[in-house]
Amino acid sequence: MKAVFSTYLTGLSTTCKQIIEALSQEYEYVSLLATDSQGLSIRISQHSKNVSNKNLTTERGIVVRVYRNGRYSEAAFDDLDVRNPEAAVARIRESLAMQDALLSAVGSQTYETGVLEDEPRTIFVEKEARILPEKADVQALVERLSALSDRGMREIEGALDVFLSVSGTHISKMFLTKHQDLRQSYAYVEATAMAYAPNAQGETKVWYDGISGCGGLELLDGPEGLDALMDKGPRIVKELCTAGKVVPGEYEIITTPDISGLIAHEAFGHGVEMDMFVKHRALGAEYIDQRVGSDLVTMHEGALCDESVTAYAFDDEGTPAGDVIEIDHGILRTGVCDALSALRLGIRPTGNGKREKYSHKVYTRMTNTVFEAGTDTKEAMIASVRKGYLLDGMESGMEDPKHWGIQCIVSRGYEIIDGELTGKVVSPVIMTGYVPDLLGGISMASTTCKLAGTGACGKGYKEWVKVADGGPYLKTKARLG
Repeated sequence: MKAVFSTYLTGLSTTCKQIIEALSQEYEYVSLLATDSQGLSIRISQHSKNVSNKNLTTERGIVVRVYRNGRYSEAAFDDLDVRNPEAAVARIRESLAMQDALLSAVGSQTYETGVLEDEPRTIFVEKEARILPEKADVQALVERLSALSDRGMREIEGALDVFLSVSGTHISKMFLTKHQDLRQSYAYVEATAMAYAPNAQGETKVWYDGISGCGGLELLDGPEGLDALMDKGPRIVKELCTAGKVVPGEYEIITTPDISGLIAHEAFGHGVEMDMFVKHRALGAEYIDQRVGSDLVTMHEGALCDESVTAYAFDDEGTPAGDVIEIDHGILRTGVCDALSALRLGIRPTGNGKREKYSHKVYTRMTNTVFEAGTDTKEAMIASVRKGYLLDGMESGMEDPKHWGIQCIVSRGYEIIDGELTGKVVSPVIMTGYVPDLLGGISMASTTCKLAGTGACGKGYKEWVKVADGGPYLKTKARLG
């Protein structure tokens, strides 16, 4: 079954094209992005039940981008009546004129940029999804999540509360210019579980995990669905409540796919978002075609890398999705960029221009960021470690693209001594280091590779968008504390 493209957007297409034609009489470039995304969000605990048709990516609105005299301007609306093209054009002109007046009043200087190409292009994509979020049996889902929360309370020793959440969006977007007509429709779903329990010292420990993917609510079933997710809870909460503290120092480490993804995202994800190159805020700009990792390090970025929560066909500027090899056997080859940054850098855009909402500015943003798999087994990797840890459970991370520092907070580390897991667990684990050292130390990579996309990524402290990241098990060295 397909995620059928929005009938609402289809009904707007003819008059939207008339608006573009009218504005093209006075502007060198005109584009229109129209969105219609329906969603579902359910959050269940022992103390509350919240159901909503809103989440991070639900929206309905229109944004128009125009170019004249070396400058781009945009106007966004959630109530533009495109059924009356003349009135809509007048309102867009009024909004753009107000911007011009404001810029003049404050003495703002124009960052002159070339005009975007408008190559003839048609795209129509409807991805597979059996149960769309807006068609969900909400009551059945609430009952199922409530039952899983109750199960967690029974099975997790000392549990204070067990949270379950399911979120999904059916996304439809239409991008139009004078010569382009791009339309896409796809759905993604994510589910998370979280449990709170005290340890013997009275400290509250938290277990968090999730599942995600491109498709409908059918993703909640099957061998890696909600039931399998909750199966992990009792064991991991017990480990967290009895865990010790890591002795600070440098160790051999093996990262699980979610921690490998955290490294990919923080180490070279933000660091090669090329709008930062334009602003001279990323050290990566100085290392193109230079070694930044071992020969085992090949890293991809793009919406075509995986059928995940960001598996779109084109970005919010109408650039077709890509699969960019940023690092090729340890050599940094390129970054990713939005269309305007690409113009300023003299390169082609990569399909990474994303908006938090139609009403927000486009920035260069990650989609799927993933290390390539290798040829080793997890068992062989563990056997090769003299003294170190297997790191699992992503909590958070941050990086400094100007100096290539990285800090990742990991839920737990499983001790390895002389090639064997000892059974000792430490928690939490803070991993820090200099990115080229961390990637340069990668000496083994597993044949398995997995991505996760249950979170969101901000640009600095704002502009939140969906992303996914992952990779194989990786062996390297890092400083833990």
